[in-house]
Formats: sequence, structure tokens, C-alpha cells
Amino acid sequence: MEHLIKLNQKNLAKVAKNIPCPTYDRSKVKAGIVHVGIGGFHRAHEAFYTDQLLHDEGNNDWGICGVALLDFDTKIYNTLKEQDGLYTLVIKELDGTLTRRVIGSIVECLYAPENPMQVIEKMASADIKIITLTITEGGYNYNEATEAFDFDNPQIQYDLEHPSAPKTIFGYLTQALKQRQKHNLAVTIQSCDNIKGNGDLAKRMLLSYVEKAEPELMTWIEEHVSFPNSMVDRITPATSPVDISNLNAATGVDDAWPVVCEPFHQWVIEDEFKAGRPAWETVGARFVEDVDPFEKMKLTLLNAGHTVLGVLGALRGCSTIDEAVHNKDIRTFLKLYMDLEVTPTLSDLEGVDLDKYKETLLNRFGNVYMKDQIDRICSESSAKFPIFVLPTVNAQLAHDKHVDFAALVVAAWAIYSLGKDENQQDLIIKDVMHDALAKQALLAKDNPAVFLELESIFGKLKTSDIFVAAFTKAYKVISENGIQQSVIKWNKSALKHG
Repeated sequence: MEHLIKLNQKNLAKVAKNIPCPTYDRSKVKAGIVHVGIGGFHRAHEAFYTDQLLHDEGNNDWGICGVALLDFDTKIYNTLKEQDGLYTLVIKELDGTLTRRVIGSIVECLYAPENPMQVIEKMASADIKIITLTITEGGYNYNEATEAFDFDNPQIQYDLEHPSAPKTIFGYLTQALKQRQKHNLAVTIQSCDNIKGNGDLAKRMLLSYVEKAEPELMTWIEEHVSFPNSMVDRITPATSPVDISNLNAATGVDDAWPVVCEPFHQWVIEDEFKAGRPAWETVGARFVEDVDPFEKMKLTLLNAGHTVLGVLGALRGCSTIDEAVHNKDIRTFLKLYMDLEVTPTLSDLEGVDLDKYKETLLNRFGNVYMKDQIDRICSESSAKFPIFVLPTVNAQLAHDKHVDFAALVVAAWAIYSLGKDENQQDLIIKDVMHDALAKQALLAKDNPAVFLELESIFGKLKTSDIFVAAFTKAYKVISENGIQQSVIKWNKSALKHG
């Protein structure tokens, strides 16, 4: 490793001989954005757009201060700190070629568990105009059954009792906004997570917390803080050791944590910013009055498509998404699910060619160079199903329409939650509700409908006779025939009936 050039600011001129690097002067860039959650997706998406923007000297006020919020984030924080916020973005083209570039838009890094007050003060700084979030679906502390903020969460209870040393995003934002109120500093809080109405949800959950923690802040937030909705899209698999070693070998550059992603990227944002914003539209983002149709399309087709492929593929013994989609029967199943059950719920999309979009998705899923791990796609499924799959189910049920394909996917998830694939190999299940899922999955072996009693996930779905019957039928068919034959059976039935 001694012959490699370590990626950092000091070595940037040397690195630039092997990989395209920022040509702007990073020392002149100050952070105007605090971003919480500096994982792969942020670095392939918002930081990528911002890096492009910073090549115009007029944008020096829009660097990013990345915040690692959780103890779990120690490794990424240490890596980026050692590399002065620099990392390599590796774009895996559909033909197998690799496009590499060093991204320089993260100009500061903070580790919240080490110094909570430093993070609060940064969020409250007059330089900061926007606070952006990628905290995952589960980070919003939303209970699907009650549709309310979960005050029973022990970390929320801790934050209420220890406001100056919080652990959750709600504690940090509340204390930062309390400081901003003193100086009347408006700000925008922008969610970049895969949630329909992500800005609306962020606002509602934050105000729920603030009402209990600092009620005198409520009116000021309503007037001086905006929460624009956005739709984000770029498939970003977890970086593997092979990705790192390949980059090192091909470039002679030692980057401890590059990011790999697909060439496609999309960002649609509602133009509601209280304290100014970067001109992201000049580098490919799209600002609109209402992002709802775009995000609904993406969540119910792309994200739900990932979930379908992940759960079915996991049971079949697949390890990557491209492997699952290249199973012709699973691919046909996904196409029929999108056509028969999702598309009827997307009638409000004007000017969008849905057939073309769906075909593009299948091609993106099938990128054999991405190797997006099914373990990653299936992680935290208890937070993903209510956002990606169940809205389609509820919309279809409301109009007495087709739910058989979704029912099979939910049934497959119940069987997946038992922890074994069809070859009796152990599944790696990463889910905050793992114990509850496993318990219901065991009970479901005797009475499948019991799985639907997880109200925090399924809400009132257990009261739908139509869905319970479709789910129970699918569960029994999968149990008796396996995923492959069940998928073939569903495909034949749908194609036969047109």
C-alpha cells in the first residue's frame, strides 16, 4: 500500500494526474449546507450535484458540512476526516466501463456523538442556509399504525431529558432552531430520503417533538423554516472491498471509502427555500411547484420494484438485484406488478411516459456491473413496505382492484422473516423490528394472516377480507411450491386473464 497516493487535500494535485479532481479552490468554499447522514447515497447524489455546481466560482457559499449523527457512523466519519472530505465517485456504466471522479463538495465533517454542541452550533450558524437529511425511512420516528410521532422511543425520551446532548435528529434540530430564533435566522430543512411527502413528514414529526420539547418555538418555525418535498433517485449499492481494491489498482490512489453508483440520477425539488439556495437546476436538478406525482411514481415503481426483487430474490437464493431481475419469471412478475397494480394508481402524471420509465427501471435493475446486494435492499423492510408497497395496496383496495401480486410479495416477506431461503441457507436480516417479525412469522406458519397483525407496519390491512384472502392464498402456494413456481403460476394467471 506504500506506493499508493493517499487521497487527501495535500495530495490532490498528484491524484489529479490519475483521476479527474475538483478544479475549484476548496479553501475558498465555505459550508452553506449542513447535511446529516453522509453515507453512500448522499455522496452519490446531493454532494455530486453540489460538486458540479462549485466549479462555478459564484457558488463558493454552498459547500457541505457533513454530520455523522450516530455511533454507527464512526467509520465513515473517520474516513472522510482523514481524506479531508474527499472521495471517489465510481459510476458503473451499462456497458461495464467505469467513470471516476473525485468529489470535493464536503468541506467539513463533524461527529455528533463526540461533540453534540458543536453540531448544534453549526446548524445554528448564520452561514448555514439549508439543513439536508438522509436519515433513512426509519429515522423519522413515525408509527404507521397511529400515523403519529413515536414518543415511546427511548432515544426520544433521552433527548427530552438531555436537550443539550441529544441523540436524535429531532433533538439536534430543535436546539439549533432555538438558537436561530434568537437571531431570527430563517432556514430550510430539506429531506432527501425515499419517502412520499418527505418534507411534509419531516415538518410534522419535528413539530410533534418541538411541541413537547420547546413549545414556544412552534410559531417561529411555522414562519421562518421551510420543508420542501423532494424526489431523489440514484441506485447506490454498498461499496465492496473489491470496489476499493479495483480503484486502488487501476488508479494508484488510496481511497478508503469510494462510492459506486449507476449513471442515472434524478432530483426533483419543490422551490420553497427560506434563506436562498444553490442553483442546482444548472447541473441537472429540477425545481417544481408540486413534487408529489414524481415521488409517487418513483417510490411505488423503483423503490417498490427493488423490494419485490429483493424479497423474491432472497428466497430464491439470489445475492444481487441484477441476478434476481435476470430470472425471467421474476422479471415478468415485476413487470406485471407494475402494470396491473401500480400503474392504475399513477393517473395524475402528466407528460411522463410511464411505459418508458418502467422499461428503463428494468434495465437499471439489470445492470450486471452494479452488484447491488439483496441484503442491502431488504434491510429495514419494516420501514420500507409501508412506504413503497402498502400505499399501492390500499389505493387498489379502495377501488376494488387487483392486489394479488402485492399479496404474494407480502407473503414472501413473511416467509423470508423466518430467516431461511429455499435452500435452507441463513438469510442476513437487518431490521429494527427483527424480533417482532420473526415472532409473527413463526405464528404465521399455522395461521398466515397473523403476520398482518403487525399494526405498526400494516395498519388496518388485517381488516380487509380481500387482502387477507389473497395473502393467505399466496402464503400457502409459496409454502407448498416455492417462489419460482408460485411466480410462474401468478404470471400465467394474469396473462391468461389479460
